[in-house]
Amino acid sequence: QVQLVESGGGLVQAGGSLRLSCAASGSIFTINIMGWYRQAPGKQRELVATITSRGSTNYADSVKGRFTISRDNAKNTVYLQMNSLKPEDTAVYYCNADVRIQTSWIFENYWGQGTQVTVSS
Repeated sequence: QVQLVESGGGLVQAGGSLRLSCAASGSIFTINIMGWYRQAPGKQRELVATITSRGSTNYADSVKGRFTISRDNAKNTVYLQMNSLKPEDTAVYYCNADVRIQTSWIFENYWGQGTQVTVSS
């Protein structure tokens, strides 16, 4: 009923920038928290950044000052601007959202399919 589709991943040199986008679609009534997580090979999935519907943000210490999360509520879209990228940022980046659909009173959690970000040294 809800789909999250990420885009914007790719290969970039260290020090470069990328911008990820994630658009939510389906029978959406409202979206609460949206966020980005990442998973590197052999590691657990970890939080990168989250943003509430009112714009309050939270970042992992490892990305503070380099990454910026934002959202467009009218488009049900969340963005992640990544600057000063490092090789250790290499991972699959996943979009996540707490969504209330039109026929429900509760929020459910959804994940995107992931987009690969590779930073070369």
